[in-house]
Amino acid sequence: MLEGIHHAAIICSDYGKSRQFYVGILGLEVIAENFRAGRNSWKLDLALPDGGQVELFSFPTAPPRPSYPEAQGLRHLAFRVAALEPVIRHLQDCGIEVEPVRVDEYTGKRFTFFSDPDGLPLELYEQG
Repeated sequence: MLEGIHHAAIICSDYGKSRQFYVGILGLEVIAENFRAGRNSWKLDLALPDGGQVELFSFPTAPPRPSYPEAQGLRHLAFRVAALEPVIRHLQDCGIEVEPVRVDEYTGKRFTFFSDPDGLPLELYEQG
């Protein structure tokens, strides 16, 4: 049976910009980085601290995906954090806009959203 999520895959419009965002700003560790010449595509495997991974792809003719208004399909990618404020400050110091903190009405946990360079909604979910 299922044991957990292995990875989430993201197709970006500007590989260099997205690589800098996920590695330089979010601090994800590079596992492997490969250029696939036959597809004219980069594939970047990034490690999350809990053992999960994010795969970052570039495809030269990928169409944009609507995020707002919300469309059917995968809604967002959420990252677990011990405390929101230090991460929010870091993102804001890097020039990234972060939405106001909200409280989950069912769990009482605090969370907020921000976006990657392509407008993909990303969530910070406080576990503390």
